[in-house]
Formats: sequence, structure tokens, C-alpha cells
Amino acid sequence: MKLAICTSLLASASAFAPQSFVARRSTKLNENFGLTLPNLNDTDEITPDELLGEAKYKQWVGEEVDPQNSFLNRQYDILGRVRELDLLGKTADSGLLSALDAQGVDLETIESLLPTLQNLGALEVAGNNQQLLINLLAPPLVEGAPLIIPVLAGAVKTGPIAFFGAAAALAAVEASLVTSHAQIPFVGLSAGFYLGLLLVPLTGVIGGAGVALAGAKK
Repeated sequence: MKLAICTSLLASASAFAPQSFVARRSTKLNENFGLTLPNLNDTDEITPDELLGEAKYKQWVGEEVDPQNSFLNRQYDILGRVRELDLLGKTADSGLLSALDAQGVDLETIESLLPTLQNLGALEVAGNNQQLLINLLAPPLVEGAPLIIPVLAGAVKTGPIAFFGAAAALAAVEASLVTSHAQIPFVGLSAGFYLGLLLVPLTGVIGGAGVALAGAKK
């Protein structure tokens, strides 16, 4: 009986013993999971040739990746999509060309704008960024053209006032988003700022088109 009591007391005392006296199994891991860790004192080992920045990446893409499947080398097929969507036929059927002609916009008017664009450097910028413009701007314009062409034809027939009204409406929307501190649902980002990246340039383009149309009419 005395032996059982002593054993119980020793077990209870060991439960309250300091942690430093309790033997623990080591949890140190020496496994590297098959990865070779670089030497932190060797810069060449930390940054191999395959990871030396954008220039090396583009060189690797040009040499190793199939050009047809490379995002950097692939180019949006504008002419092919224009034919597939029959945009020329839709443009003729919408009456857009005749509406432009009635507003005083013809080939001579368009040609007269080229020197101005050249003096502003717009042609040089477009030439230096041809790949970016084709892959970034052409897809939404070409793919959305079946919906844009009828609306544009109606606006041209109405005259510059239609463009000024659309620009004013977009500006009012942007102003309301900013003053109300509206946020994009589910992400909580400022709608006035992020949507403004689209609305503000679009307002300028539409307003500029109205000014150009008014000038051509005169």
C-alpha cells in the first residue's frame, strides 16, 4: 500500500516538473525534399542564367518556345477576324460610311490629319508599340465591333451632339463614383479610381471625336 502511494506521488510530481527537465523528442528536420539550396555567398549560384530577368526570358522564349504558342511572339489575327465577323459588310449595311460623308468626313479629311498626328509623335509611338497595340487594343475593338458599329452609325447620323452627350454622361458617372466613395463589390476597391482608369480616357476619346466631327462639318 505504501509502495502504491509513493508511486502515485512521484507520478503527480513529474507532471508539474519544469519543462527543461522533461525529455523531448527532437523535431529537427534534415530533409531537403530533393531541392538543392544555393550558396548565399555565391551570386552566380543564386541567379542562374535562366533567371536573369526579362531579357533572358525573352531570349529563352525566342529560342525554345514554339512561336505559334508563345504569348510574346503571337499576334492577334486582325484581318482574319475581320473576315470571319464580316465587319466590312456590317459597316456598309449600317450606313456608317454615308453618315460620315454627310458630316463632312471623307478620305481627304482623314489624310489631312496625318501630318498633325506625325507632329504629335502619335505615329512613332504606334510604330514602336505595334505588338502591344495589336494584342491589347485590337481584340476588344474587333470582337466588339458587331455591337459598336450600329451604335457608332447612329451617333454619327445624329451629329456631334451625340458624342458630347455621351462624354458628359460618362463624366457624370465618374463624378458620382468619386463623390459617393463607391467600392467595387466583393473586392472592396475604389470604383472611382479603378473604373476611372477606363471612364476618363473613354470620355476624352468620345469628346474628342465630337470636336473632330464638328470641325469636319464646318
